[in-house]
Amino acid sequence: MKKPIFTGMATAMVTPMNERGVDYEALGRFIDFQIDGGIDALVAVGTTGENATMEPEEMKEFIRFTVERTNHRVPVIAGTGTNNTEHVLRNTRNACEVGADAVLVVTPYYNKATQGGLIQHFTTVADASAVPLILYNVPSRTGVNIQPKTLAVLADHPNIAGCKEASGNMAQFMEMMHLCGDKIAIYSGEDALTVPMMAMGAAGTISVLSNVVPREAVAMTNACKAGDFQAAAAMQLNCLPLIDALFCEVNPIPVKAAVSALGYGKNYLRLPLTPMEPDHEAAMLAEMRKLGVRV
Repeated sequence: MKKPIFTGMATAMVTPMNERGVDYEALGRFIDFQIDGGIDALVAVGTTGENATMEPEEMKEFIRFTVERTNHRVPVIAGTGTNNTEHVLRNTRNACEVGADAVLVVTPYYNKATQGGLIQHFTTVADASAVPLILYNVPSRTGVNIQPKTLAVLADHPNIAGCKEASGNMAQFMEMMHLCGDKIAIYSGEDALTVPMMAMGAAGTISVLSNVVPREAVAMTNACKAGDFQAAAAMQLNCLPLIDALFCEVNPIPVKAAVSALGYGKNYLRLPLTPMEPDHEAAMLAEMRKLGVRV
């Protein structure tokens, strides 16, 4: 297997924002909070980071700041995917230029490429990138699914190091593990499936939950890595009500409210996203308190 970018728990970070742009003061404190919580990697400007409403130079500066603040303490993975291959190449060059350790490239949304188109798209980006790629399969948001046989072809590319599998389809994940789990690292993209997927060989998870409770999330994947799946399962079930609350509205609406409640910037989102419904927010904060989070 190619060397994984990370094993364990990576946080798909929110982007602290206000009306003027990125709140870099809050971002710096939030990065330190994550690393102090034991996180194994950080994902910058992914879906949870609202990259769809950020301009290319703004994304580049965000990645630069994250790399500099992290200062090699953990790997920084930059979200560079769009539905335009040329734009992905530009974003990937920018991420490489400012020191990202890897890039996370989502399947092209809306266009709904064929499986052959996906192979050409990802191969083009992998050929051009100076750092390894992690593919991102999330058909509920993009409308296109990386089929296991397609992933097996892509896994042979020397610069494709992993796949974030967020289809929620355990049978598909297991087929992916069977076909190419010995070639690349496959990560859970579903917080509710972290332990089941790691029990079947996933290298870790790229998480929304860990924005809010990094220590608890890391303890869960550490238990998996140690082979203590009974303890990990108990942690998974303990966190499940909060996970459900974090996805009761479209991501990243709930997690942005949660991170704001922790003191890392305003609960500000860019349209078309809007703040969480008050009753949903109250229920989410109650679940955070049950896990000992002071909000």
